[in-house]
Amino acid sequence: MHVKDVMTTKVKTVRPDSAVRDVATLLGFYHISGLPVVTEDGTIVGVVSEKDILRAMYPKIDDAIQIAASVHFDDLEAEFRDVLDARVSEFMTTHVFTVNPDDQILRAVAVMIAHKIRRIPVATDKKLVGILSIGDVHKAVLKETFDRKFDKDVTRIDLKPRK
Repeated sequence: MHVKDVMTTKVKTVRPDSAVRDVATLLGFYHISGLPVVTEDGTIVGVVSEKDILRAMYPKIDDAIQIAASVHFDDLEAEFRDVLDARVSEFMTTHVFTVNPDDQILRAVAVMIAHKIRRIPVATDKKLVGILSIGDVHKAVLKETFDRKFDKDVTRIDLKPRK
């Protein structure tokens, strides 16, 4: 099975100059955890995730964990509002792992597991053509297993009444 057989081709994306506020809205509205960042011509230049935004909103959270008594969480929440007006390019991850549509699914899964990512952009010549998620892989493997186990030609099941 190949990536192109399983990937999603209608991908929500953002631009490097998009406001973090818009990204947060997209993530929440579509219940997704990250978005590819692309240029006008579709070249992948980064990925922005919920984690990237949270790290930007609460840059002192590591300190807060160590010395919780001395951190003013109200001040951190004020910083959150400032981050919403920032641009994606300030917080996105620029080292992006991608796979090719013709790659085997297992290669894509290996990359995802090795780098602890749940979604991976699918690209041809650095241009975004789709996205593959762990959920997409699970569904495809389950369907393939189901199709192998049960006869595809069965169109109905005859249930005989019990006597």
